[in-house]
Amino acid sequence: MRFATRCVHAGQEPDPTTGAIATPVYQTSTYVQSSPGVFKENYDYSRSANPTRTALEANLASLEGGAHGICFSSGVASIDACIHLIETGDHVLLCDDVYGGTYRLFHSVYEPMGVRINRVDMTDLGATAAAFTDRTRLVWIETPTNPTLKIIDIAAMADLAHARGALLAVDNTFATPVLQRPLSLGADIVSHSATKYLGGHADVVGGALVVNDDDLAQRLHFIQNSAGAVPGPWDCYLLLRSTKTLHLRVERQCRSAMRVAEHLDAHPKVARVIYPGLASHTQHDLATRQMCACGGMVSAVLAGGLDAARTFLETVRLFSLAESLGGVECLIEHPAIMTHASVPAADRARLGIDDGLVRLSVGIEDEDDILEDLDRALNAI
Repeated sequence: MRFATRCVHAGQEPDPTTGAIATPVYQTSTYVQSSPGVFKENYDYSRSANPTRTALEANLASLEGGAHGICFSSGVASIDACIHLIETGDHVLLCDDVYGGTYRLFHSVYEPMGVRINRVDMTDLGATAAAFTDRTRLVWIETPTNPTLKIIDIAAMADLAHARGALLAVDNTFATPVLQRPLSLGADIVSHSATKYLGGHADVVGGALVVNDDDLAQRLHFIQNSAGAVPGPWDCYLLLRSTKTLHLRVERQCRSAMRVAEHLDAHPKVARVIYPGLASHTQHDLATRQMCACGGMVSAVLAGGLDAARTFLETVRLFSLAESLGGVECLIEHPAIMTHASVPAADRARLGIDDGLVRLSVGIEDEDDILEDLDRALNAI
């Protein structure tokens, strides 16, 4: 089946009992056993397995071109499971521009426990190669990165990691499997905050990992079951409902984001627009090779610093000032104050996450309404 068809059908069959076309919500905590230790398939307790979750895991694995899907209660829970693959004293290479919650988890939770972490600009292959140590076990990247939208060469990172015995994990939240499939480029693990584009309706929190290797999948399933950060069946149902329209939503968001980027780029009150689809983007050529479109996220630096940004963010009406992204509605936020407040100010400054930077998640509303809302807010500065 081709991608759009798999969005609708992968992992899901009509219910064998009733013929219901929608996967049922198996709202149960446990399952009856016919004899001690004798139960149907893997279903003995819903932390370990649930049929609604099984369908979602199969669906997401198919969309990413992987063999195994493992779902979690949030995106950071899925990242946490990956860190459990390594040991105290092991070394992690983390790309320098990442979601603030990812930064917090690595640096504030696991670094004090003895996991060694280095952040590096992974658009610089030489600097990345030099940052490996003999204890590097995991390389973690986002591409596009959050919020400065750097593009990292996944295939090159896979070569560097595998030559040194490390796993490569790619957070594919911004791109989604609609636009890029890291496993096909050599990644070992694909991670998602399913809260974002996979969910797409701002009504569910979830996370997911997809892998091809059977042994790695077994280890991650063991961690999933042991730590217990699993999604409930209703959350899985909502995500299954959402992936059916994933390709349609993302295609529309990409088209609108390109118009937004071009429009802001021409506005005198915008100092800089960051969007991989613009020829001015430093990794534009890589983005066009690695992705089939450049996504629904746009970052812009307003020419007036914090005061301009605050006025702009308080004036938009169609765009909602809120954290998160990837929904059908337009969202906008201020990374330095909101999503990336946990990143030290000096690090933010080095990355260009300054007081004038705003991050836009472009929705599926009418494109002219989107542009008019932005113009009205910019004119208020």
